[in-house]
Amino acid sequence: IGTASADGRADVSPRGDAPGFVQVLDDNTLFIPDRPGNNRMDTMLNIIENPNVGLLFLVPGFEDLLRVNGRATIVRDPALLGAAAVNGKTPQVGIHVAVDEAYLHCAKAVKRSRLWHEESKQDRKALPSLGKIILEQTADTPPPAEVVAQVDELIEENYRSALY
Repeated sequence: IGTASADGRADVSPRGDAPGFVQVLDDNTLFIPDRPGNNRMDTMLNIIENPNVGLLFLVPGFEDLLRVNGRATIVRDPALLGAAAVNGKTPQVGIHVAVDEAYLHCAKAVKRSRLWHEESKQDRKALPSLGKIILEQTADTPPPAEVVAQVDELIEENYRSALY
């Protein structure tokens, strides 16, 4: 989802879940449950300041993209939130999108990137871990390897236990 603050600062934040997680309420309305993330709240703050949003739907295996532009509001509708529950966990809020335009986007960029091709996958170990990146950005000195390993394990544990 792409949003912008009142002064025009842009932000893009991924959303994703099992197929069908975006509820199509009618021909002009979508509902996106808000799942736990990095707790920065950039998307929600931007929606409060500026309701204009852009959505880009990537579906594994499909090279065509769906683009949706509209106006968002943050909602706490119990019926919508209840329908979005996963593993017994109901989201606290969701994003209601009044669709202004929706259209398919050609597949050229995805085809060029070979995004869904197995041989295009990168070896994750070729880049630093998320823990190392965070520690190096926030520390005055390079972190010891054992600290990086501890932070990486905390991140993985959070993924296992706090996905919903």
